[in-house]
Amino acid sequence: MKAIHFLKTGDLKNLTFIDLPTPIPNEGEALIQIKAARLNKNDLSNVMGRMPYTTAPRTPGRDYAGVVVQGPEAWLGQSVWGTGCDNGFTIDGSHAEFMKVPLSALSLKPQNLSFIEAANCGTPFITAWHALEQSEVQSGTTLAIIGANGAVGHAATELATARGAKVLTLVRKPEQATHFTAQGIASAVLPSADANSTSELKNTIHGHFGSGAKVIFDTTGSWLAPSIASLDRHGCVAVIVAPGNGEVNISVRDLYRSGSSIEGVNSLLYNAAECAKVLDLLRPLFEVGQLRADGNIQAHPLSQGISVFEALSQGVGGQHVFFNPSE
Repeated sequence: MKAIHFLKTGDLKNLTFIDLPTPIPNEGEALIQIKAARLNKNDLSNVMGRMPYTTAPRTPGRDYAGVVVQGPEAWLGQSVWGTGCDNGFTIDGSHAEFMKVPLSALSLKPQNLSFIEAANCGTPFITAWHALEQSEVQSGTTLAIIGANGAVGHAATELATARGAKVLTLVRKPEQATHFTAQGIASAVLPSADANSTSELKNTIHGHFGSGAKVIFDTTGSWLAPSIASLDRHGCVAVIVAPGNGEVNISVRDLYRSGSSIEGVNSLLYNAAECAKVLDLLRPLFEVGQLRADGNIQAHPLSQGISVFEALSQGVGGQHVFFNPSE
């Protein structure tokens, strides 16, 4: 089979597109023919050696959608989707034509999603789901999502709306805000990052909700300190990334005076079997239209995958999915 592969970490030059033996599933495993596989930023970090638990040699790739071609009879021919902290890190991942997974990791793909759409959902929706769970977002919760135009922001907006939360999306560009308001979702443009950003963000969020947001989900890593000042009493800021070296100056006084908290959210804490349970919960919501996949996807043949890794490392944005041209 064709696969993206690396023998050691530390440099993208270690990536090769080569022929490898097709995996042979053991007892308790299934073989999936990969139809589509997402490229995440942590797939890039994986190859670059920033994930201390990665073992090599390895085929990268966390997220996928495909068809079961070997395994229990009940699963043969079934379309599945998946993700997990093990995929591409401690077991060979999805940036290949075939991948073997534990049976516990199998989850039926929503019938109304294409393989490319389903592959693009894994990490973003798992991350957003855990963020909302940990911060206890439910019907009526006032929630501000910073960076709602990104993959995780889109997923969080979809999930929160489905739960009946009162959502305010915060984005960088006016046209992005217009996109959300056209869907009936409240939106505002983020202030410029300067000395007044804290007061401006607070004014925006308090102006919308009246007494601040019960939950603020900062998907960008750049708004933790201003978010704390923008919370309602006993509120929560959920964070999934930190800028630079990860050190951020915050006002502990603002935090304790409002009785608020910070929730760190890391989708890499959950293996493929744990993620499959969440995907099983999400599938019917996609199929009845309560959740929608993000349509802003750039699809690339798997054979071009290394160049896409390189582009991502140079700061190219967007959502990228590999596919097999024969499919």
